[in-house]
Amino acid sequence: MTLEAQARAALKRGDLSAAAAAARTLALDSPERSAGFFLLGMAAAEAGQVAKAVPLIEAAVERGPQAEHLAQLARLLILLRRDGEAAEAAREALALSPTDALTLDTIGCVLARLGDHEASVVPFAAAVAIEPGNPDFRYNLAAASGFTGRVDEARAHYEAILARDPGNARVHYALAILSRQTAQSNHVPRLQAALANAGKPEEALRIRYALAKELEDIGSADDAFHHLSVANDAHKRAIRYDFAQDAAIFDAIETLFAADEGEAAAGLTAEAPIFVVGMPRTGTTLVDRILSSHRDVEAAGELQAMPLAVKQLSGTPSRTVIDPATIAASAGIEPAAIGEAYLARAGHHRRSGKTRFTDKLPANFLYIGHIARALPDARIVCLRRNPMDTVWSNYKNLFASQSAYYAYSYDLMDTARYYARFDRLMALWESRWPGRVLQVSYEALVADQEAQTRRLLAHCGLAWDEACLSFHENRAAVATPSAAQVRRPINADGIGKWRSHEVALEPVRAWLQGQGVAVE
Repeated sequence: MTLEAQARAALKRGDLSAAAAAARTLALDSPERSAGFFLLGMAAAEAGQVAKAVPLIEAAVERGPQAEHLAQLARLLILLRRDGEAAEAAREALALSPTDALTLDTIGCVLARLGDHEASVVPFAAAVAIEPGNPDFRYNLAAASGFTGRVDEARAHYEAILARDPGNARVHYALAILSRQTAQSNHVPRLQAALANAGKPEEALRIRYALAKELEDIGSADDAFHHLSVANDAHKRAIRYDFAQDAAIFDAIETLFAADEGEAAAGLTAEAPIFVVGMPRTGTTLVDRILSSHRDVEAAGELQAMPLAVKQLSGTPSRTVIDPATIAASAGIEPAAIGEAYLARAGHHRRSGKTRFTDKLPANFLYIGHIARALPDARIVCLRRNPMDTVWSNYKNLFASQSAYYAYSYDLMDTARYYARFDRLMALWESRWPGRVLQVSYEALVADQEAQTRRLLAHCGLAWDEACLSFHENRAAVATPSAAQVRRPINADGIGKWRSHEVALEPVRAWLQGQGVAVE
């Protein structure tokens, strides 16, 4: 067995010291030095030493670029948040016409992480063509197909996975949210069988969410609530969430921005960004589609660019992107520096050459103070939806289950508390920068689409474009739970949905009302 084969075999079985030893000899004493550096880097990456792995794999690339090396380099660069370099490496890897499925799938994953779901379809499809029995490769292709509107293809790929693995929980959930179910056509019996056989808590969580979604679709509100309640109670216990964690973040933001400290340092002149913010599931994707249907606007996706710019420049050592210490430290950052760092990161996600772009990260409402100072010409739009519908919609949707952004959403009262703090923070932004944020009512947008669209475009400094009224014909990818909804014309289906669970939600309604939040 060659040294390279020995190193690869050791990596496969998880013997990292043996892999590194073989790779080190290969890198120092063999004509195949590029393979040695590459496998040394892969061993370091497997050991969790990503920052150490990158220069090793870069050394391999310098000795003659190979698609496998470039694809893995791109994957690691994404983990280090070096998106621009990752994009360059992934596209260079694809240009070398790789023929192994893992390399193709890795390229697709990098492109998907960069928000280029349309481009990811090609390498994902090629990977599946080479290894049609690999469920992970097929899942990635199915997800990309769904994000890009190829719903029938996505469904066929998901069903192919379930034919081999009937208990695959993430596939069951993906199928449930792919389209609206009906009494005549749904997966409820199959989901009930899958739930009975679910072994791990994470599997039960996804299957219960899938059941809740489909049961609500077909009008079985009580059964839907039961599955959500069981799933969310268990997951909240598992992640040990305490609302005090989020309260501390809100407190730190209010402390930083509540005082009128006088004239702040100048920010960066840059009219391009349009921030679409708000609580999740309140219409942010809808407004993003309306805006990106305009001839001068592209959708850049839900960018982490602003949170990462603030984190990077704050210099705090914590592993979380947002925390009270980072917020406090951000007071010492020059606003223009935040603007420059933001635009550099956001630029990696712009592809069309249009003059304006949307950043649709809902949680950017936490950063409105930073945005207002750093990018004084940027436009900000905040979606507001009926508080009860907002609480219910957050509670019933499975976000990234390990993300700290959405940890509040597994408990109805925690979600109500989060909404109340969101509402209070939006009032602070309005008092500090009157009129800077356009607050758009989801219900008003549904009731009078054209009038609200004209108001929206005027706030963003955009001329009227009739295409904005036909947002559902926009073919750009959508990678949020609203993907199915925004491919239909505007409708009132989501208004008042909380009333199907009025009794269970009464404590939420009473508490919000006691906090002075108008619930009607």
